[in-house]
Amino acid sequence: MLKSMTLAATLAIGVALPAHAFEPSRPVEFVVTSGPGGGTDTFARTIQMIIGKHDLMKASVIVTNKGGGSGAEGFAYSAAHAGDVHKLTFGTNNEYLLPNVAAMPYKAADLVPVAALAIDEFLIWVNGKSEYNDAGAFIAAAKTGNMQFGGSQSKDTDQILVSMLSEATGAKLRYIPFNGGGEALTQLAGGHIDANVNNPNENRGQWEAGLVKPLCVFRTERLPKSEPVHDGKGWHDIETCKEAGIALDTYRMPRTVWLAAGVDDAVVTYYQDVLKKVTETPEWADYIAKTAQSSEFIAGKDFADYAEKDTKRVVEVLEREGWLVK
Repeated sequence: MLKSMTLAATLAIGVALPAHAFEPSRPVEFVVTSGPGGGTDTFARTIQMIIGKHDLMKASVIVTNKGGGSGAEGFAYSAAHAGDVHKLTFGTNNEYLLPNVAAMPYKAADLVPVAALAIDEFLIWVNGKSEYNDAGAFIAAAKTGNMQFGGSQSKDTDQILVSMLSEATGAKLRYIPFNGGGEALTQLAGGHIDANVNNPNENRGQWEAGLVKPLCVFRTERLPKSEPVHDGKGWHDIETCKEAGIALDTYRMPRTVWLAAGVDDAVVTYYQDVLKKVTETPEWADYIAKTAQSSEFIAGKDFADYAEKDTKRVVEVLEREGWLVK
């Protein structure tokens, strides 16, 4: 039986409410389910900055990093404060996926989804000096020998993608978990592994320096046009993995925000409104452009449908690999 929450049952769908039906009465804690400097940390701190700059909340914001256990530390911390209207938890799809791969100190239903604000992409990256310049040639080589993929954590989004890639292509791919995307990048830039599947922002600096290079992006269409990043090439110049002949056209990760269970609908609606205003600022547009993410505000039933579909897709991989916790 899936341990993912029945989102439709716990989701607070925004309804028409009087202005200021709820407002925080003390500082709001942003609980970040990653370490400092990670993608989720940047996501939360960017929102903190925008809220402060545009006075979107009267209350101040305090950021707390609790990234242990692939983010489980942060989710468990917030879940233990049921009904607390002054804690917003920042994560990804790991909130509802983690309980499917290991015994967790929280249940997915212990948190209430507020919104997803952006969708992060995944790419195949190789060392900057690699002989491979396109994904097709790389995968062809992988079919004749074990290619080592580094990634963030075990049985998390990176390893799930590598498993899906191996299944889709018949390539022999060996996954090596590290303590975060930054460490996986260091190993790739140093030539100690063959590839990783980091998000664009995680590898941007090293691509600029020529230490790594992208082969393809798991997206239905190419990334938007941008300023050149390296050697005259920008994000739009990267072919999609489908263009490269890989039968896995999309794999994406939402950047999500949660509240502890037990809060009123008015609380969820208040924070949804604040976060929606965040996504309408020029600073948010700059953040999206720099990180090569897709700005998509998803809430209410749309969030429930997205999470349900996402969970089912991942659980298929977990069952095939024998990783699913029954």
